Amino acid sequence: MTELVVSTPSSRRTAGRLAVTCLAAMTLASGAAAQDRVESAARIEAAVQAAGPAQAGTAQAGQGVTAGWNDGFVVQSASGDYRLQIGLLLQADGRFAIDDESNAVIDTFGIRRARPYLRGRLAQHFEFYVNPDFANGTLVLQDAYLDTRFSPKLIVRFGKAKTPFGLERLQSASSLLFFERALPTALVPNRDVGVQVLGEMAGGRVSYAAGLLNGVADGASADLDTNDGKDLAGRIAIRPFGPTSKDPRSGLTLAFAGTTGNQSGPLATIRTSTLLQNVVTYTGATADGRLTRYSPQASYYFGPVAALAEYVHTTVPVRRGAFRSDVANDAWQIGGTLMLTRGDVASERGVRPQHNFDFGGGHLGALQVGARYHALTVDEDAIALGLASAGSSRQARAWTLGLNWYLTPNLKYVVNFERTAFGEDDPVARPPENALAVRAQVSF
Repeated sequence: MTELVVSTPSSRRTAGRLAVTCLAAMTLASGAAAQDRVESAARIEAAVQAAGPAQAGTAQAGQGVTAGWNDGFVVQSASGDYRLQIGLLLQADGRFAIDDESNAVIDTFGIRRARPYLRGRLAQHFEFYVNPDFANGTLVLQDAYLDTRFSPKLIVRFGKAKTPFGLERLQSASSLLFFERALPTALVPNRDVGVQVLGEMAGGRVSYAAGLLNGVADGASADLDTNDGKDLAGRIAIRPFGPTSKDPRSGLTLAFAGTTGNQSGPLATIRTSTLLQNVVTYTGATADGRLTRYSPQASYYFGPVAALAEYVHTTVPVRRGAFRSDVANDAWQIGGTLMLTRGDVASERGVRPQHNFDFGGGHLGALQVGARYHALTVDEDAIALGLASAGSSRQARAWTLGLNWYLTPNLKYVVNFERTAFGEDDPVARPPENALAVRAQVSF
């Protein structure tokens, strides 16, 4: 991390005042009376002023404050026990329908994500993360949680976070291999509120996460529960050949995830990945019983290659008027990317070009190409019994071609073409959807 260390006499006094502010804030968090907090802060400020430059410099030597850049602006204490990182994910998109003779889709530019975030550490063992989203002129609190880190093997997370289930859902939106997540993510729970335990064991060969959560519908997020029941969710991932070996097999990760819990209320609409057009809509139908999901998963990152495979099965009783039936939906995907520029490596956290873009210097950054196939099958009863609305499709099958251009570790351009076909064996199926999507991304 590039650091700026506070060291001049005047800046030491500034650092002392910063320490006063931090100590006052921690006193505030302790729940002391308001008058006591004011008096305590005043006493600390007086002590710093009385100490003078020399004594302030002595304090700085042991308790300095550093500020700098480490994929985000960072301010932290010398020991690292107290740390604040400020970052941003901004994605400006363009989505265009090709061969849309009926003009069913509006071609548009838009802001997909606009997420400034705060990540911090308090007293070494406590960390927090706050991640709002301002895209499309609407404020949504995506994540807000507190971690208590007993050890790398045991972390307790309380608040709103991603449900430990979907492989691609758990990947950061800044490091996705393609423009949007594939069709299986439409069946995967998104953010939920509750308590989770997570950690790594066996030298990083095994990682786990389990949670007691409010419970959400497929593809949905929520801030409050709709019933008294709570969902259990869990995921375990194994790297059978270890995380640090130079053996190409070390890039393989195998995982299995599941959830269970009572669900009631509206069901989320399933949409196509790129143009976000409805595949299945449950107008007037609601979940009415135990929702269960399971998902075997695999991913591979080694050298220039990145690949993933995911299958999701979900079952939930659905009621519409007098009709009630278990609806079981399935989706799967397989996809991968390859670096075209020599020396550049793909990882779960994205790509860091060996050389940043510098046209005059002959450096183009990093180029990555990818392809995937993904499919969704909806339960036949959902259509036959009228649980799904008219116009819903029972099948969607799509293939995607993509190009990612990494100018720097923090700047990326994405171009994807995706074709989605609906009910290939159905003579009255809707026409295929052809989509072209572009994205400019800033992330740090």
